[in-house]
Amino acid sequence: MTWTFTPERVDTPDATALRREYYGDVAGRYWKRPATEAEIDEGLTNDGVELLTAPTGAFLVARFAGEAAGCGGVLLLDGERAELTRVFLRHAYRGKGGAGPLLAHLEDAARDLGARRMVLNTRLDLVEARALYTRHGYAEIPAYCTGPYMEVWYGKEL
Repeated sequence: MTWTFTPERVDTPDATALRREYYGDVAGRYWKRPATEAEIDEGLTNDGVELLTAPTGAFLVARFAGEAAGCGGVLLLDGERAELTRVFLRHAYRGKGGAGPLLAHLEDAARDLGARRMVLNTRLDLVEARALYTRHGYAEIPAYCTGPYMEVWYGKEL
């Protein structure tokens, strides 16, 4: 079984399903209950995902043995920095060696866009994501943005 990582438009059926599952997962963990379809719809409305395409960003779909298994995006913040966003592996595919390569491909996409540093924000309760980032060289940095679901910020030189 092999992993592949390919750029994809955010509105394809696979990308849309992955983005919905990502939002449902992180929102449900925050609310400590499953997110409803209406809440997912509302959360994805005007979320800026259209910027995850060149020249402002990129969106990748991870596939395991041909099946859509995960996704992630990068968004240029300025001439030097890209933000890592919407990194997600479906639960059935976790532990199969895809997270590290997905991060590496997203970092390559950021470099291709001209970024020299990757930054991200996340929540303290997303312990698996935080462990993934630190395992791959991300370190805590001062806040570079604010928002209701931002509790910790990470950065890495590319």
